[in-house]
Amino acid sequence: MKSAQEITIGSDALKQVVNTIFRAAGSNERECGLLADHLVEANLKGHDSHGVGMIPAYVTSLKAGELMLNTAPTVLRDTGGALVLDGGLGLGQSIAYDAMELGIQRTRETGSAIIALRNCHHIGRIGHWAEQCARQGFVSVHFVNVVSEPVVAPFGGKLPKLVTNPVAIGIPRAEVEPVIVDFATSKLAHGKIRVAYNKGVSVPDGTLIDSEGRPTNDPAAMFEPPTGAILPFGEHKGWALAFACEALAGALTGGLAMKGPVTQKAIVNNMFSIIISPEAMGTQASYLSELEDFVRWVQLPAKGEVPTVLLPGDPERTTKAKRLAKGIPVDANSWAHIIASGVSLGVLEAELSALIA
Repeated sequence: MKSAQEITIGSDALKQVVNTIFRAAGSNERECGLLADHLVEANLKGHDSHGVGMIPAYVTSLKAGELMLNTAPTVLRDTGGALVLDGGLGLGQSIAYDAMELGIQRTRETGSAIIALRNCHHIGRIGHWAEQCARQGFVSVHFVNVVSEPVVAPFGGKLPKLVTNPVAIGIPRAEVEPVIVDFATSKLAHGKIRVAYNKGVSVPDGTLIDSEGRPTNDPAAMFEPPTGAILPFGEHKGWALAFACEALAGALTGGLAMKGPVTQKAIVNNMFSIIISPEAMGTQASYLSELEDFVRWVQLPAKGEVPTVLLPGDPERTTKAKRLAKGIPVDANSWAHIIASGVSLGVLEAELSALIA
């Protein structure tokens, strides 16, 4: 396959692009800011699947009446230890931010909180919410299900029955950046396959099957009919975690689990989050001490060798430093789709092009 040409855009300029498009869509300044920060941060950390390339999908949902702007989460139930929230199909990057702020405040008061967030438009990179909690010194665990066109086959199956159902865990450390565990339960996130398709490059072995259930490396298998499916990571293990996401995020929150074909344009997320204060548990000192002892142990290299063991979140921090210095690569196809989305909302192409000049 021939790779599509890339352009390189500075992070501040890319945030201006997001702000410009969503101001035209009708978002207020706060919502534009939260969205721009989230999408560009995903790009900075190398997760282009959840970055500005999502703009066209969001605009499509908006035009279909399936994305509500300037919406706050509604508290449906408050048990003290748990909050059940409805996102009202609001913009996920602002709804989930507010949901986590409610959870953080409750954790400060009581030592822990469960946040059951349902019926929310796409909430983006889930590690972002683990980072939000970790900045306050709180451990957090997040299970998410996705109600959208099914693209992932369960282990042992050939037909797509679910979506990429991510899991994230935030683990704060003492005076250094937190460990952030964040992954889709599929072999690759659907957005990463979209990026590969737009770039015209293959995906790794063991990622996809075609419509006949045969292995393929061609990302077109997910975007050109007849479509195939993404496989779960780790075979039965990824499938088991994906199932847990449907049970906890989809069903337990009072939201929807996947149970058939989906015709809506919106990507709907439900998230089940647990937030814990080590200080309130009385284990803060031992938690931080034991964690650092463990990190030193696992990163200790064999005699005469250089350290090679990375912690979850380290690759993202390295990529962010490089992209802050050199800019964020955006493939030409994705950029064209972003421009078209802005134009459809009344933004001049010349205005968007000028922002990145």
